[in-house]
This record gives sequence, C-alpha cells and structure tokens, in this order.
Amino acid sequence: MLSIYRLARWFYVHRIPLLPWLLYSLNRIAFATVVPPSAHVGKDVILGYKGLGIVIHRHAWIGDRVNVGPKVTIGGRAGIPGAPRIEDDVLIGSGAQVLGPICIGQGAQIGANAVVLCDVPSGATAVGVPARILLRAASPN
Repeated sequence: MLSIYRLARWFYVHRIPLLPWLLYSLNRIAFATVVPPSAHVGKDVILGYKGLGIVIHRHAWIGDRVNVGPKVTIGGRAGIPGAPRIEDDVLIGSGAQVLGPICIGQGAQIGANAVVLCDVPSGATAVGVPARILLRAASPN
C-alpha cells in the first residue's frame, strides 16, 4: 500500500500527469485507504492493517517513524483552511481523528478514538472527545 503511494508521489513530484491519480484510485479500491500523492508521508511510517480505513488530507504532512492505527482520519475542518502536521515518532491510536491545521509534536501519543482539534506538544498524550492533553512526567536526570 505505501509502495503504491510512494510511486504515485514520485510521479506527482515529477509532474507526470494522470499516473499519480490512477495509483491513488488503486489504493482506494484495493486497500480502502485514502492517501493522496500530494500528501507528504515520511520514512518508516506504519499504517495499521495495511492502511484499512485510513483517510489522509491532501495537504497533510506526516513525519518519519509515525505509527497510524486503522480507521484514522488526518484531515481538515469545515471552514478552517489547512491540514495537520504530524512530527516524527508519533503514535496515533485506532479510530482517532486529527482535524484542522494543528501540529502533533515529536513523540506524542494520540489515544484510540480521540478527536484532536488543537496542538499536542512533544511527548504529550491526547485522549478523549474532544481530546485533552496529558503531559508525560519529566524523566529524572
């Protein structure tokens, strides 16, 4: 699934017409996932259950080593322009919704079925509907 996305992204970046959107359609039909070639998906990203039910906004930015559970939406909000930015090493639980022009900080965790509408700082955990931020305890030095 991600290899098809990466090929579509390559065609998109090199401005080769039609092929990115045909590969996007193949991903949508074969894997029930929406990952447009215009979205940025980093290295070593894991999409749970081969990306089953995952929807990613066309302007979303996803960093490296992000783990995304099944049935996750990373999308926009009506009337608010922009898309989420997910930093490196983030864990997004199954069924979570990350909506709007927000930033999920490095190493943050999003609980299953959480609806995140505001920024999540690095190393924090967001849970609930709407999501509330739980900060991690500082590590002793």
